[in-house]
Amino acid sequence: MNFLILLTLFTLAVFLGIELISKVPPTLHTPLMSGSNAISGITLLGALVSAGNDYSTLATWLGFGAVTLATINAVGGFLVTHRMLAMFSTKKTTKKTAK
Repeated sequence: MNFLILLTLFTLAVFLGIELISKVPPTLHTPLMSGSNAISGITLLGALVSAGNDYSTLATWLGFGAVTLATINAVGGFLVTHRMLAMFSTKKTTKKTAK
């Protein structure tokens, strides 16, 4: 592909991402983040394919960076989901029996 086309697609993706995230109210960020873990997994698979193919050195390094960032995003999403679910779980209290 032409470098200008790739740069245009990247710029549009960044702009669209910023616009979509800025329109979400703060109360919905955590549920939407937990739901987007599947998308991070798909991104991770695409990054692995890009890093594993032998197109060029630049593509391999960009794929490696994408793998790193997608992994951080997916793990962070799961950690936030775990924390959010822990907030809603009931704490089991142990009762001491009198002897």
